[in-house]
Amino acid sequence: MSDQTLAKLQRDTFGYFQHETNLTNGMVPDNTRTGAHASIAAIGLGLATYPVAVEQSFISRDEAVDRVLTTLRFFWTSPQGMESDATGYKGFYYHFLHMDTGRRAWESELSTIDSTILIAGALTTATYFDQETELEKEIRQLADDLYRRIDWQWAMNGGPKVSMGWKPECGFLPYWWEGYDEAILLHVLGIASPTYPLPPETYQAFTSTYSWKEIYGIEFLYGGPLFMHQISHLWIDFREIQDEFMSEKGIDYFENSRRATYIQQQYAIRNPNGFKGYGEATWGITASDGPGPAVLTIDGIERSFFDYESRGVPYGPDDGTIAPWAVVASLPFAPEIVLPTLRSFNDLYPDMTSKYGFKCSFNPTFNGENEKGWISKGYYGLDQGPVVIMIENYRTDFFWELMKKCRYISDGLRKAGFKGGWL
Repeated sequence: MSDQTLAKLQRDTFGYFQHETNLTNGMVPDNTRTGAHASIAAIGLGLATYPVAVEQSFISRDEAVDRVLTTLRFFWTSPQGMESDATGYKGFYYHFLHMDTGRRAWESELSTIDSTILIAGALTTATYFDQETELEKEIRQLADDLYRRIDWQWAMNGGPKVSMGWKPECGFLPYWWEGYDEAILLHVLGIASPTYPLPPETYQAFTSTYSWKEIYGIEFLYGGPLFMHQISHLWIDFREIQDEFMSEKGIDYFENSRRATYIQQQYAIRNPNGFKGYGEATWGITASDGPGPAVLTIDGIERSFFDYESRGVPYGPDDGTIAPWAVVASLPFAPEIVLPTLRSFNDLYPDMTSKYGFKCSFNPTFNGENEKGWISKGYYGLDQGPVVIMIENYRTDFFWELMKKCRYISDGLRKAGFKGGWL
């Protein structure tokens, strides 16, 4: 895939945030399905893409400032309380919000990780918009105020780890952040908080639940879905910095993600479940949309297909669904296998690309109207952000270099025990 093609993919993918955002309050839909609610993770990722968009001249700086301020002003003034239809509580926010009012949708949880992504996006804008204009100073102030309002200690619910979420109807969910996943960023920002910080021991409690495995002759810190090896990496350049766990293993998290990317490719080459299309240049299994729920008999084999699911390798779940966005998001780690795979996607599945770049996912095994299988009809904001950001990190390092200037990230890393490299 040429640099020009990558640049077009980045531009088209950013179009999701440019055209789908509600400009009156900054809400970004979780996906392009009719009636979709806003996702606070999509909003945070959208905020994070604006500096890239300005640098690449997708939009003007003034337009980006206006969009960012609309979003930050909304969240700062939105209702925080125990009411079932508030926007948030204790500085955290509900996973899904109504596109028009910005209030809680469904009975979604107050999500600690999605709130982290939202605040990380806000801090990105505060780091980038550094001019001494009244509007850019307001961005910096609002982002800082939003960050300082989060009560990370409350989210521990008296335990040694951070809860995944809370609902006014039933209190804290019975799930904690443990095992390697996307929550490094959560712990870094939580520990760095100047108001209600997580104790550093929280991070040690988190890493103590890690699982180191050898798969296909490759040793790595296990995480099944590919997104687990990517989300924290959007904001943090882990090259040559190590916490205690990684220091003992002799690698860093960047190298771990490189290994995880190769394991994904090796799984597709081995294709233990015999799905159509899998191979050296067709891989990428993660949380994504899917063709199900359905059970079909295909070539004499009864197969179960899922809807949106956190798919992973090598232990599953796997129903033959490939997510191109997750391949793009691995670009900085292993371009030597990612670029040929993206070329293959373009050559073999041209219908998978539309106005906002690659659609969420496709499944060659699921025989529908398309002879090449099922292709997702829509886009998800959670997929679009990593594509924009990781293409930029691969091409210029701009985003990583920007976030090194965010003192909360560098402070949080140090307090969590990271050493070396750019720290």
